[in-house]
Amino acid sequence: MLFALEGVSASRRGRPVLRGLTASIPEGATAVTGPSGVGKSTLLRLLNRLADADAGAVRYRGRDVREGDPLALRREVGLVAQLPAPVAPTVAEDVRYGPALAGRPAPDVGALLELAGLDPAMATRDARELSVGQQQRVMLARALALQPRVLLLDEPTSALDSGARGAVERTLTDLRTRLGLSVVLVTHDDAQAARLADHRLTLG
Repeated sequence: MLFALEGVSASRRGRPVLRGLTASIPEGATAVTGPSGVGKSTLLRLLNRLADADAGAVRYRGRDVREGDPLALRREVGLVAQLPAPVAPTVAEDVRYGPALAGRPAPDVGALLELAGLDPAMATRDARELSVGQQQRVMLARALALQPRVLLLDEPTSALDSGARGAVERTLTDLRTRLGLSVVLVTHDDAQAARLADHRLTLG
């Protein structure tokens, strides 16, 4: 089992959003669905310890996530947030950001951009000047630079038009095939959940 949640309760900004959740998330691709405010984004943050549960346990491959180094966990379980947030002047520096923090050798930026569905020539561009869809792919390349085993995706296409959404979905499907990644995807779109996921966890 990829993740197991046992009696998990959690709050967001002082407001309870998860109450006694017990659920399993298997290997492969799982869509987390449900109405706004039920704790979908909070759940993703619990899975790689960007937040800790108020009660209960979160296990990753059988081990309580609180037992290990949270930074090591986040390198193995990468999160791509809902809104792109470039952190460096160029695309290449943005993609190298995570490995640099982890003290790892600089990755092959061009190869990572190709994996994320971008032209390697974009490496010298200012990420802040790209379209939202292109920025989202840069965030994906930045996550892939740490060679994760799991990708957590928080509404990765919510700010995109239908054309860009379809392109990102094709990229995600291709990544699963090529890299054998497991994916946990938060989405409000039932059709997207059906297209991208093998399993579903509905909150609320």
